[in-house]
Amino acid sequence: MEYNFNEIERRWQKRWAEMKTYHVTEDTQKEKFYVLNMFPYPSGAGLHVGHPLGYIASDIYARYKRLKGFNVLNPMGYDAYGLPAEQYAIQTGQHPAVTTDENINHYREQLDKIGFSFDWDREVRTCDPKYYHWTQWAFIRMFNSYYDNAQQKARPIEELEKYLSEHGTEGLDAACSEELKLTATEWNAMTEKEKRHTLMNWRLAYLGETMVNWCAGLGTVLANDEVVDGVSVRGGYPVVQKKMMQWCLRVSAYAQRLLDGLDTVEWTDSLKETQRNWIGRSEGTEIEFKIAPHKLPRGGASDTNEANQNSPSGENEGGFTIFTTRADTIFGVTFMVLAPESELVEKVTTPEQKAEVDAYLERTKKRTERERISDRSVSGVFSGSYAVNPFTGEDIPIWISDYVLAGYGTGAIMAVPAHDSRDYAFAKHFGLEIRPLIEGCDVSEESFDAKEGTVCNSPKSGVEAIHGFSLNGLSVKEAIQKTKEFVKANNLGRVKVNYRLRDAIFSRQRYWGEPFPVYYKDGEPYMIPEECLPLELPEIDQYKPTETGEPPLGHAKKWAWDTTNNCVVDKSLVDNVTVFPLELNTMPGFAGSSAYYLRYMDPTNDKALVSPEADQYWRNVDLYVGGTEHATGHLIYSRYWNKFLHDIGVSCEEEPFKKLVNQGMIQGRSNFVYRVNSDDHDAAPVFVSLGLKDKYDTTPIHVDVNIVHADVLDINAFKAWRPEYENAEFILEDGKYVCGWAIEKMSKSMYNVVNPDMIVEKYGADTLRLYEMFLGPVEQSKPWDTNGIDGCHRFLKKFWGLYSDKDGMKELADGEATAEELKSVHKLIKKVTQDIEAFSYNTSVAAFMICVNELSQMKCRNRALLTDMVVLIAPFAPHIAEELWHALGNDTTVFDAAWPEYNEKFLVESTVSLTVSFNGKARYQMQFAADADNKTIESAVLADDRSKKYIGDKNVVKVIIVPKKIVNIVIK
Repeated sequence: MEYNFNEIERRWQKRWAEMKTYHVTEDTQKEKFYVLNMFPYPSGAGLHVGHPLGYIASDIYARYKRLKGFNVLNPMGYDAYGLPAEQYAIQTGQHPAVTTDENINHYREQLDKIGFSFDWDREVRTCDPKYYHWTQWAFIRMFNSYYDNAQQKARPIEELEKYLSEHGTEGLDAACSEELKLTATEWNAMTEKEKRHTLMNWRLAYLGETMVNWCAGLGTVLANDEVVDGVSVRGGYPVVQKKMMQWCLRVSAYAQRLLDGLDTVEWTDSLKETQRNWIGRSEGTEIEFKIAPHKLPRGGASDTNEANQNSPSGENEGGFTIFTTRADTIFGVTFMVLAPESELVEKVTTPEQKAEVDAYLERTKKRTERERISDRSVSGVFSGSYAVNPFTGEDIPIWISDYVLAGYGTGAIMAVPAHDSRDYAFAKHFGLEIRPLIEGCDVSEESFDAKEGTVCNSPKSGVEAIHGFSLNGLSVKEAIQKTKEFVKANNLGRVKVNYRLRDAIFSRQRYWGEPFPVYYKDGEPYMIPEECLPLELPEIDQYKPTETGEPPLGHAKKWAWDTTNNCVVDKSLVDNVTVFPLELNTMPGFAGSSAYYLRYMDPTNDKALVSPEADQYWRNVDLYVGGTEHATGHLIYSRYWNKFLHDIGVSCEEEPFKKLVNQGMIQGRSNFVYRVNSDDHDAAPVFVSLGLKDKYDTTPIHVDVNIVHADVLDINAFKAWRPEYENAEFILEDGKYVCGWAIEKMSKSMYNVVNPDMIVEKYGADTLRLYEMFLGPVEQSKPWDTNGIDGCHRFLKKFWGLYSDKDGMKELADGEATAEELKSVHKLIKKVTQDIEAFSYNTSVAAFMICVNELSQMKCRNRALLTDMVVLIAPFAPHIAEELWHALGNDTTVFDAAWPEYNEKFLVESTVSLTVSFNGKARYQMQFAADADNKTIESAVLADDRSKKYIGDKNVVKVIIVPKKIVNIVIK
C-alpha cells in the first residue's frame, strides 16, 4: 500500500480537531507540563519555512511529555496589535481589525497544515477586548501601587498616602522618579490635584517627561528596535530624540529582583548575561560638583551663574551630581561631560558657545540611545562653563557629548581619560589633559580599567587635595573605600547602588493598540472603574494623527468618560464637571504580550485574569521557546509584569518562564541568474548559465527560488514571473540553465522565501517537520536547502515500508524478537529519549534513519518492536504515526500511548571486533566474545593463519592489547 501522505495528513488533522485530541483541562491526577511559544504577529505575508522552526521543536517536546504521562498545556495565540496593520490601514482605509483577522485566519490555516498539537480552545488575541480587559486591569493596579524598597514588593498607593499624611517623606524608602522632601504638614496642606501630581513620583505606572524616538512620518514614538541609522524600519522616515510626556512603567524598581531571579531559571548563560548587562547593576558613589562662578573659558570675563538655581532632579543647587563606580579616580578628572538631553545643558552654555551647542544638540536628536551606545566615534562640544572638583577646588571644563546618556546615573559624568577608554578617546580627540593615577602606569589603552596596583595622586599634575586628603600608597580597593567614606563624612555625596535598566515607555501615538483606561480631570489622570472594563477601542474614520498633532484617537467622536453613568459618551458632552476627555495614546505592543502566558491558563474567565485554581495548577511555563531578539525587551517586561502580579497575589510563581530555549534562524538559500551586460539597450537580454558566466561581463539578479529546482532554472516559469524577460536568450550548459546560489536572510526582497504550504503539498507535513529538525541543532542558525528535503521524504517512505508493501499492511509476528532487532530498537529508544531531553533533534532523526535501515535489512516483523517504533516517531511525524498506530489495531490516539523504555541488557555487546596490527600497521579484524580475557585473545590471534603469514620467520617480541580496540603484535 502506497504512502499517501496527502490523504493521511488531511484526514488526521480533521479527526484530531473533531475528537479534540489536544484539548487539555486541569487534572490533579497528572503532573502538569506547560510548553509555550513566543506567539506570532500575524503579518500579511504569512509564514515562511523559517517561522515554524521553534514551533516544531516545542511541539515535539510537548508530544513527548504527553507520552511520558504528563498533562501538557501547549497553547497558541496572536500578538495582534502593531504598527504594520495600522500603516496598511492608513494606505488603504481598511480597518486594521479586518486585515488582522484575515491574517490570523491565514496563519491558522498554515499552522494546522503542519500538524501542531495546540489546544485551540485556549487561543488568545491581544486585540480582543475580552483579552485586553486584563491588560487594562493590570495597568490600573500598577497605577494604584508603589514599590516599597524595604519590603521589596509593590504595595497599595493608599498606604503611601497614609504614610505621607503622618510622616511626610521622612524615613520613606520607596522607588521614585526623584527624591522629594516633604513634611506631613506640607502634604496635608496640598489640594487633591497637588497630591495626585506628587504621587506620580512613586506610582508604578506613571506619567513622566522622557526622551523618546519620535517619528513624525509615522506620527508615533518608536521602540529602539524599530529604528536603524536614524530612520524608521517601517517606511524609512526620519526619527529624532524628543522629550515627551509619556506613560511609563517603573520597571527599574524591580531591577534587583530581576537580577536575582536569573539565578533560579534554566536559561542559557549567554542569555542570562545579556539580561544582567542590560540591567547593569553597579555599586558606587554619587558626588556633587558645584558650577564655577564664571561661564567663560579660562582668562575670559567673569559671569555669575544665577541660571543654575532651582536645578532639576540629579542636580544640586548651582551644580550637579555624578555617579561613579571608581570614586578613587577623583584626582584624575580632567573634564566633565553632560548628556545632550540634560536640562543643565541650557543652564551652563555660555552665549559665546550657544550656536555651536545648539547645532550639536540638533545633530544628536537623530540618533537613538542604542546607536549611541554601540557607536565608538567621538563627538562633542564645549559648554563654555566649568565645574569645581570638590576634592581639589580645581576648575574643570564642562563638555557635552552623546556618549553620555541621560537615563543612566544622573546624565553627567566626571571624565577620567587615563582609566576609561571612551574618556580617553574623547580627550585625545579634543586635546584635553590625561592624568594617570596608578603609580608606574603607562597611559595606554591597556591600562584603562586597571584595578590593581598602587594609587598615587598624580604628582606631575601638581594637584593637591583639600583637607590633606590623600590616596598615596593605597591599593585600588582601599582607595575606593577611603574615598567613599570621605564623601559621606564631608557631605559631598552618598554611596549608592545604581542600575542601567530604564523604566519602560508605555505610550504610543497610534490607533491600533490597547486603549488606556484613563480620563483626565483638571489635567490629572484618573482610572475608570475596574467594573467598567474593558474600555474598547472606538471607531474612527482615519488612522493618521489629527491636524493639530493629536494621536489618531483624536479623530474619535465618541471618546469621553461620563463619571455619573460610567460609560463612554460623545466628546461634545465634555464639561469637565461630570464628563471628561479620555486618553488619546494607546499601549505599546509589549503590553499584550507581557502576561499572555497567564491568560492561557484560564482564557475564558471573565472574573479574573486567571483563577487561583488554574494558576496553582499550571503555575508557570516549564518550557518557553523563542528568539534571542526578545532578550532585553519582552523577557524583561514580562518578568517585571509577573513579579508585580506575584506581589498582588495573582501569580503564584515569581518567575514566569522556568526553562528557555532560543531557536536559531533558518536562512534562505538564494538563487541567481546572470545577465550579460550590454550597451545595446534595444537588444534582447541575455542570461548565461553559472558555469559559463566567467566568460562574460555579467550582473547577478535574484530569482524566485520556487521556480528553481536543484539549482536548475525553469526558464518558462522565469519568463512568466518576469514578463520583461519574455524575449530573453539563455546560454545553457549541458542543455540546462544552472543558477548560482548564496546563503542570505530569508526575505521577500531576495525572492528566497519558501512557503511551507508548497512543501506540505509536495512532500507532506511530516517531511517538513523532520527536515527542519534534521537541518541542525535547534539553537543554531542554518540554511534552508529544498534540494535536501528528498532524503527525509525517502526515509518516511522506508519507515512506511516496515509496515506495508504493495499488497497492503504486512502481517506482523507476536513472538520473540531477535537479539539484533532488540539491540537496534532499544539503542534508538535510548538515543531519542536523551536527544529530546537535550533538544538534539537533528541527531534523533539521524538515529531513526540508521535504525530503519537496520530493521529493513533484518526484515523485522516483530509487532512489539514496530509498535514501539510508531510511538517513538510520533512526536516528530505525528500523521504517519497516527495512521500506523490505528493500522496496528489501536482505537485511541497514539498520543495516549506510553513512551517506550529502553533496557540496558539489550544494549550489551555480546562480541567485540578488534583490529589486529603488526608493528603498528593494521592488517585485519577478528571477532571475540565481549568477555574474552587477554590470554584468550592473544592465543587466538597468534594461532590465526593470517598472523602466521605476517610473522613469517620473525620473532614475536610482545603482544599489546588495547581493550575493545586493537591487538598490536611487535615482531623483530
